[in-house]
Amino acid sequence: MESVSNDSRVYKIVLQGFPALQRFHVPLFAILLIIYLFIISGNAVILLVICRQSALHSPMYFFIAALSSLEICYTAVTIPKMLADLLNDEKTISFHGCLVQAYFLHALGAAECYILTIMAYDRYLAICKPLRYSSIMTTGLYINLVAACVIGGILSPVIETILISLLPFCSSNHIENVFCDFPPLISLACTDTRLYIMVEFIVSSFIILLTSAFVLYSYVRIVYIILRIKSKNGRQKAFSTCGAHLIVVTLFFSSIGFMYIRVTKSYSVDYDRAVGLTYVVFTPLANPIIYGLRNQEIKRFLYKGFWSKQCFVLVSKWQW
Repeated sequence: MESVSNDSRVYKIVLQGFPALQRFHVPLFAILLIIYLFIISGNAVILLVICRQSALHSPMYFFIAALSSLEICYTAVTIPKMLADLLNDEKTISFHGCLVQAYFLHALGAAECYILTIMAYDRYLAICKPLRYSSIMTTGLYINLVAACVIGGILSPVIETILISLLPFCSSNHIENVFCDFPPLISLACTDTRLYIMVEFIVSSFIILLTSAFVLYSYVRIVYIILRIKSKNGRQKAFSTCGAHLIVVTLFFSSIGFMYIRVTKSYSVDYDRAVGLTYVVFTPLANPIIYGLRNQEIKRFLYKGFWSKQCFVLVSKWQW
């Protein structure tokens, strides 16, 4: 293990990854690369459609565009390094690089918590207060809400990052995970870390529990209103609109909740890896499917744009 004993500072971190699956590194690389390309291209297409179609310039689609932008950045923090490590025998990262990765993982994750919360609030207003929706959810308000989510995400992990950067690290530099995170970094310190674990627990719990409580309240009210709709088609349309968002919310909040709302360092190495992959890889994978492939408006504009382009190409060839 590499360390510098005269200043008790570890300069390199070794990410263990999946040692038991090392002989399958090529298939794993191919699968992860396909997933990553799908996440990037899917979110990029959603952004492009929303930006180019004036009919989609509404608060709901503005929030979807903000979420897609976050997902592109969120996955770029971890997946490229995971791909590189699958092809390298020496899976190392500098200590400061590891700390920066953990910071952005938490900053973008917190921003996503806030974005999902205001998306739930937006659906609550649209379904529960439809007559007042346009007067409440103005252009200025939803732009300010997204800006507040991003700023709040950037500020959320600052205290944890500063505290961890001041910890002494003496010898151990192996992290039993596929990416850097605050809890594994804290566990490497050669001092009493109970205070640091408690700070990490309090900050994470505050963000996750507060945002999930707002989301839960919004959807309880939404379901109550939907069940009172007499029209069967009206109920189905309302459930269809909110059901997709609820799938993403449940997957994201349950995985980060299981990972961070606990005082113990870890349940098991494999447990942490599996849960970590859920919110780093599989939740971002679900977003383009749910907000793109299952969204009727986005599908309609994609279909119309595709066939318009195809017809243009065919006409051009015919004229030539």
